[in-house]
Amino acid sequence: LSVDTLQFLLFLYVQQLNKVSLRRSLVGEEWPSRRSRSLSLTGKSAAENKNWNDQEHCAFVQSHLSSLLELLLEPEQLPDSSHPTRCSLVSYEAICALSFLIEGTVSRSRRVRPLHQLALWRPCQELNGYSKVSKAFSFPKLESWLRSCLTTNPFGMTACLKIGKKLTWVQQVEGTTRRAKIACRTRVAPEVPPVVMMSQVYKQTLAKSSDTLVGAHVRIHHCNESFIYLLSPLRCVTIEKCWNSTFVLGPVQATVHLQDCDSVKVVVVCHRMSLSSTSGCTLYLLTPTQPLLLSGNQAVSFAPFHTHYPKLEDHMAQVGLATLPNHWDNPLLVGKESGDTGVFRLLPPDDFYGLAVPFEMEGDTTETPGGLPQAYQKVLNQREQKMQLLQKMVKEAGLTRGQRKRFQMLVENKFYDWLVETGNRQQLDSLVP
Repeated sequence: LSVDTLQFLLFLYVQQLNKVSLRRSLVGEEWPSRRSRSLSLTGKSAAENKNWNDQEHCAFVQSHLSSLLELLLEPEQLPDSSHPTRCSLVSYEAICALSFLIEGTVSRSRRVRPLHQLALWRPCQELNGYSKVSKAFSFPKLESWLRSCLTTNPFGMTACLKIGKKLTWVQQVEGTTRRAKIACRTRVAPEVPPVVMMSQVYKQTLAKSSDTLVGAHVRIHHCNESFIYLLSPLRCVTIEKCWNSTFVLGPVQATVHLQDCDSVKVVVVCHRMSLSSTSGCTLYLLTPTQPLLLSGNQAVSFAPFHTHYPKLEDHMAQVGLATLPNHWDNPLLVGKESGDTGVFRLLPPDDFYGLAVPFEMEGDTTETPGGLPQAYQKVLNQREQKMQLLQKMVKEAGLTRGQRKRFQMLVENKFYDWLVETGNRQQLDSLVP
């Protein structure tokens, strides 16, 4: 396995987008905290929400364009001053690497092309200083051409919220739930997957199996105390700054990434799972690759994928995922915590419970794909046997009609108390249409 060196340099450079000043943090002016700030996705607070703001991305590239191009120059193109001159040339390989950050269209066509293809388009060659002899670009002309053409991503997060279709997937009631925002940016270009944004869903149950979600890039932000079921084949999912919530996802073709989340449960079949800066999260996975634990994670629990819905196996086939291999129990620690095995654990079988998807749809899947590991299946079987034994005891107890009624009332009251204590009452109440 390898990565392109020039692309990797660009990747490292753009990490400056979210620089944190340690000096400012000492006086309390700046420190990354998921609880201290409520980020806006509308662009009103761009400085606090750079990851999600395409305008911030464009401004960063505009202000650092010279440095980005200098980074890609061959050493002989830099004089002793270490700064480019009017004679400096940018190689075609450098433009290919810059396609990692920049792509575009010609004459507002719907086809999205990488930068290195646009740069060789004949009308553009005069503007960007391309020489057929050297097969390279003039540094000053290339920089000027890029500055004049750069604009924000019309298919990104900002565009999704501003001009995308608003989806009424949650109940807009008075109070905090009125802040909920769900929007979709449809597939306006063949190479660009649709984007679905979901923000600030609070104390609700949301369930969707929709064509809108098929092949979509789903971004979930600032949702808490909610239960979200997205039962369609997805392309990739980002869950950021959420807490005390459960996410049951359809099969994900690429990556599910969790960041800055607290006490979140994710149930998913996916190609890859990655986490950073999470605490107390539990992942129920079926994945052919090792889950990646990046920096800043605490008390992560891994468990086998443990649910099904009628169309699950059909959706898995659509995204090219099977039941084997399955590396849910073999996470890879990346970074400074790589030697700390206390970052994660495998969920003990005694703490493992099945999950029923409480929605009806047509389909052939009737059990968890691939089954469960023996230790976990054994615990579920034992609980089922206890339930059957209890039912048998009640049936053979010879209770009168009044006694059965009183016994039923006691059980229901006890169950209701348990629902309130665990917070599951809200989940059941919000399932009512």
